[in-house]
Amino acid sequence: MSARPLWTLDEMAAAMRAEGRGTLPAAITGISIDSRTVAPGEAYFAIKGDVHDGHAFVGAALKAGAALAVVEAARRDQFALELPLLVVDDVLAALRDLARASRARLAAQVIAVTGSVGKTSTKEALRGVLGAQGKTHVSVASFNNHWGVPLSLSRCPADARFAVFEIGMNHAGEITPLVKMVRPHVAIITTVEPVHLEFFSGVEAIADAKAEIFEGVEPDGAVVLNRDNAQFARLQECARKLGIAKIVTFGADEKADARLLDLALHPAGSAVHAEILGSELTYKLGMPGRHMAMNSLAVLAAASLAGADLALAGLALSQAQPAAGRGVRRALAVRGGEALLIDESYNANPASMAAALNVLGEAKVGTQGRRIAVLGDMLELGPRSADLHRDLTGAIDANDVDMIFCCGPLMRNLWNALSSGRRGGYAEDAAALESQVTAAIRSGDVIMVKGSLGSRMKVIVTALERRYSGSAAEIL
Repeated sequence: MSARPLWTLDEMAAAMRAEGRGTLPAAITGISIDSRTVAPGEAYFAIKGDVHDGHAFVGAALKAGAALAVVEAARRDQFALELPLLVVDDVLAALRDLARASRARLAAQVIAVTGSVGKTSTKEALRGVLGAQGKTHVSVASFNNHWGVPLSLSRCPADARFAVFEIGMNHAGEITPLVKMVRPHVAIITTVEPVHLEFFSGVEAIADAKAEIFEGVEPDGAVVLNRDNAQFARLQECARKLGIAKIVTFGADEKADARLLDLALHPAGSAVHAEILGSELTYKLGMPGRHMAMNSLAVLAAASLAGADLALAGLALSQAQPAAGRGVRRALAVRGGEALLIDESYNANPASMAAALNVLGEAKVGTQGRRIAVLGDMLELGPRSADLHRDLTGAIDANDVDMIFCCGPLMRNLWNALSSGRRGGYAEDAAALESQVTAAIRSGDVIMVKGSLGSRMKVIVTALERRYSGSAAEIL
């Protein structure tokens, strides 16, 4: 028997109040907003982005095999009459309508994840834990904004047992409309930290913005909160004011419902002993770092609340791997042996930077190897930015980091605070720093690269991978 299509044409058109034109398929197999990656049988939504208007790529999407395109009524006349189109007033609004229809038909247990740090890693850990126990839909990459959430929700199969969505923000008011679309049974806030300070008066205001996730929680639903976080009481009170009775906590605090009892940190993972909602559990975690171990408590609590088997969930965590740019490890073939690259290039803020330096500190270096941090600017930190960059010296000292490369005008504050013995190199941008880093690596080194997305530290990761690919014998 063939699999049920993602959407029949009738369902889709009715949800979006769309008018059909051309020869349309009976159903579609997926949803895409990118003509470069659209797969045959999918519906292409011509969304207007900050840079490009998707209507310019309708022809390319259909040529690539898209079953139909969703376009604005005001633009319909630019397309040939025979093209398969669904015509709507506003394409992004239509995608949101389709997302709401998707949520309305779901029988799945729905989990939403937000937080200043660890959203994507927690979401990906839930993918592995829940995916081992039933059909699970999880948003891809960091699709957590005004178009990413409705896109992810509209892609959710009707017969999923579990569905997990990441919800992000950098301004107040952004989470509310997204969580009201998702309507989770379980909402997780991993932590609240000083990020996006450029747009907030302080950490308390960030906590209030994160607490918007409570506004969409289903009746009798639960929230999972970090009891060790300084904003816990504030978040707890916000949840109670909205009538949420089931508040589940995680952390090392003795009152936590998902409580860390013991932790053994290893270079490539951790061994965790915890009590999860009254049941003791010992498990291996395939991702290194205390912060990952703490978030695994939230994962297990949420999985249990969603009806998953706790013992099987614990076993699945041994296979958990970091998401791209969030701690992925690669061996580099250098003269005389190997070095280890830890790719943390996706994003950065003071909390995640400290966590990444802790992971670097736990990493095992080879004979005569060094711990090397390549750090790019942390953006959107507002008036405290200079101090927050300078203050990284504490985590650097605590983790015995031997050499620091700094990238960007904000990281100049850290560079000036470093002792001369730790200074590896400085440049205003990643491209200019690239050659300094690649020339410095030797056998036994562990190199961690991290910075905000806008600092483009992935350039350095790519350069290292390109320069030191192949076997050590080939490196001259």
